Amino acid sequence: MAEITASMVKELREATGLGMMECKKALVESNGDFKMAEEQLRIKSGAKASKASSRIAAEGVVSAFIAVDGKTGAVVEVNCETDFVAKNDDFVAFAKNVAETVAKNNPADILALSDAALANGSGSVEETRKALVMKLGENVSIRRFERYATTTGKLSSYLHGSKIGVLLDYTGGDETLGRDLSMHIAASKPKSIDASGVNQEEIATERRIAIEKAREAGKPDAMLEKIADGTVQKFLKEVTLLGQVFVKAEDGKQTIEQLLKGKGASVTAFQMFVVGEGIEKKVEDYAAEVAATIAAAKS
Repeated sequence: MAEITASMVKELREATGLGMMECKKALVESNGDFKMAEEQLRIKSGAKASKASSRIAAEGVVSAFIAVDGKTGAVVEVNCETDFVAKNDDFVAFAKNVAETVAKNNPADILALSDAALANGSGSVEETRKALVMKLGENVSIRRFERYATTTGKLSSYLHGSKIGVLLDYTGGDETLGRDLSMHIAASKPKSIDASGVNQEEIATERRIAIEKAREAGKPDAMLEKIADGTVQKFLKEVTLLGQVFVKAEDGKQTIEQLLKGKGASVTAFQMFVVGEGIEKKVEDYAAEVAATIAAAKS
């Protein structure tokens, strides 16, 4: 039986990014053959990652990257299962490197991104993700990304902690304006730049509800459409970037549209990600779980 030294375990750990005990076990099973142990760990890592992928990952971080020239950037959402892992340095670094990879490689989709070489890494995005699953013991997944490459404007980004991220493409104005706009988007969460980007079904729903409310309030039929028009216009001001009141407006009235006009600027596009948005989280009943454990022990 070959002697398994601490330096051998350390070397394998550095090569795979996995835990010391897992690396030691692999070296023992391979009788000290480093290459065989590394191969076994990669196989097991893939199996563990595959098994973990079925678990809900609704926590995580949003990360953004903008190239030095300010013309290319990306924002990504990377998920895990717990907020504890979301704060792990390796997990956070992975998310940052994924954002840089998206900006530099312009992948067509998540699958193409998975095959790309990870920025500041030694393997592909998928290889690194699987190793991270093995190391952290949680499902790690890249949920979505957006990439902008502008030729006439400039990009700005804003991260509110690690849970909300914004990527903005705008023209005119300075960097301060770009940051203010990005912060406003994170705070006010507009659905689109203007009314043309709002889902028509949502508008129809608002109109229908307004009509029914007015009818129940006893308003005459002749007034229903006018009331609905007013309600829809109010709704559009609330959900469109240009219609919203700027969060830093000194008079409390200045809209983003007015702000942009005064600066000779315009917004071309924006993307905002909120961690876990739209993911149905599993509700844990810990009391029931403990009771079931006790009952099983008694039996």
